[in-house]
Amino acid sequence: MEIDPTLLEKIQSENNEFKKLYEEHSQLKNRVEELNHLKFLSPVQEIEKKTIQKQKLKNKDRMSEIIDQYQASLH
Repeated sequence: MEIDPTLLEKIQSENNEFKKLYEEHSQLKNRVEELNHLKFLSPVQEIEKKTIQKQKLKNKDRMSEIIDQYQASLH
């Protein structure tokens, strides 16, 4: 997701939901990267990875909605 850093900072400072989603998304992204560096994933790790990816996508979709609302209010 590419977003103007100034707008990102503004939204994070004004919208607690967005800030929480952004932080969680970053943590989930890091965990997926950790799992991707493993040679083999156990079945439990595979499930964890898929679950994390789904949550990341949900967070990203919601963050996009919030960004769209902010951008619409600027015009």
